[in-house]
Amino acid sequence: MAITLDGTKGVGLPTWTTGTRPTGISNGYTGYNTTTGQIEAYNTVGGWVNAGTTGIQYPVAYLVIAGGAAGGGGQSGSAGGGGAGGYRNSYLTETSGGGGSSEADLTFVAGTVYTITVGAGSSGGSARASNGSDSSISGSGIATITSTGGGAGGSGTAGTHNGVAGGSGGGAGEADSSPTAGSGTANQGYAGGEEFLGANDSFQNGGGGGGAGGVGGNATSTDGGTGGAGLASSITGSSVSRAGGGGGGAGNSVSGSAGTASAGGGAGSKTGAGNAATANTGGGGGGKAGGPTANGGNGGSGVVILRMATSAYSGTTTGSPTVTTSGSDTILTFNASGSYTG
Repeated sequence: MAITLDGTKGVGLPTWTTGTRPTGISNGYTGYNTTTGQIEAYNTVGGWVNAGTTGIQYPVAYLVIAGGAAGGGGQSGSAGGGGAGGYRNSYLTETSGGGGSSEADLTFVAGTVYTITVGAGSSGGSARASNGSDSSISGSGIATITSTGGGAGGSGTAGTHNGVAGGSGGGAGEADSSPTAGSGTANQGYAGGEEFLGANDSFQNGGGGGGAGGVGGNATSTDGGTGGAGLASSITGSSVSRAGGGGGGAGNSVSGSAGTASAGGGAGSKTGAGNAATANTGGGGGGKAGGPTANGGNGGSGVVILRMATSAYSGTTTGSPTVTTSGSDTILTFNASGSYTG
């Protein structure tokens, strides 16, 4: 790989293919890549980049979880659990399935501002709530990563018993009309569970909300449906489970139990209002009990986490993310909306 100097033609750079790039080199080495047809330069932070690009490029892994939905509230019927917020992930290949199918890392460019939006969980009320809010990463030069807010749990009030579609779907509330659970979003989460209504309106129990790792449980003649499983990620350096569905409510006259929840979701109730999900997990709220008029449990707010080489981290953020390190990487955990400048 020789350099040619010609007083009339200019400088002839060394050439290589993508597969035969030189190794063990320092910053600033430049040549012509015959595979890509581009002049490229080497930098120890971003590797090989095309000459003339805006800035140094480097990979960034992410976890984006939307806000979870509230469980159903309402009148006499048992309510469904809220669906978890949608879950999108690029860190390793530790998750798979309806929620958390591993995606490619983003490529950030130095000097570019990337906007981080953290979705709120929806608030439970005395009827069917709204869905949780979306979370996202956006900025020039990247495809926006959006996780869809969780679907609301079906209520105990006539006309709003159906669970709602979302990142993960809401569980169905108990009713005579055979209500349906909400569906999940492909590669983000799962559907909610179905309700159970026995003869003469006895054994009234709501379905569990869907989670990022599994379908919400169907109610039985004795119990409310369990919230769908969440998913664990070690993007922060330790394994943490998030985005579980809310548990379904149970009739206050049945012998069994309200639906349980995990991974940040709120349990259903057998005595009154549903239980709230944990903040910044994207968990779904629990459904209210059958019998009294009561509120559903609040959904949990979402979270956005970025992980990059410490050598590439710029240190410029808004929104006060938590900054930690793991090995040679820096991790930004956004519990509220903000930005990162590459």
